[in-house]
Amino acid sequence: MACILHIETSTDVCSVAVSEDAQVIFQQDDHSGPNHAERLGTMVDEALSFTDSHAIPFDAVAVSCGPGSYTGLRIGVSMAKGVCYGRNLKLISVPTLELMCVPLLLGEKIEEGALLCPMLDARRMEVYAALYDRALRPVRGIQADIVDQNTYREWLDRQPVYFFGNGAKKCMETIDHPNARYIDGVEPLAKWMMPLAERRFLQEQFEDVAYFVPFYLKDFVAKMPKKLL
Repeated sequence: MACILHIETSTDVCSVAVSEDAQVIFQQDDHSGPNHAERLGTMVDEALSFTDSHAIPFDAVAVSCGPGSYTGLRIGVSMAKGVCYGRNLKLISVPTLELMCVPLLLGEKIEEGALLCPMLDARRMEVYAALYDRALRPVRGIQADIVDQNTYREWLDRQPVYFFGNGAKKCMETIDHPNARYIDGVEPLAKWMMPLAERRFLQEQFEDVAYFVPFYLKDFVAKMPKKLL
């Protein structure tokens, strides 16, 4: 097992956690608004001080890689890279929508054959969403969806679909399919990254610290005219 520092900054919530041997031993969540630039450094310092005071050596840093707030992701990834460089640690990336499924799988009774649809609010009636089965196998990859009553009908006609995250409110207002399930209060937090980061650590799924960029940055660069690169 490993000791991993977890950083999550994809939404207005800023959170940091430390896990050791698949147990969360430190966590801080700040819900006071999009002030990651002010709060994240202090929270990470406190996490590092906690582990140093207990003589616990870190093995890796895990960071939420999006989708999410463009600014928030940049701040989180920059901090994660800085800690990796400073302490010679491995870097692990965890998709934001995947980690949002963890609290449901741990705390909710999910129906047999149901799909999980984590959602992050984008703008107007647009959300970033993906579909996973109960084993967190992707059924449909991450993409931007414009929500209307037929957006997820091909899956809803076959099985229950659980919608959650800060984008799910748009579905509640437009999708009234009998197979639609809505869960309130689910947000991406650093502590939910633990099982996903542990698995990636054991499978040695590490990122290149020098070249890694979060989801939004890769998407942005891919769409830029070549003359601007």
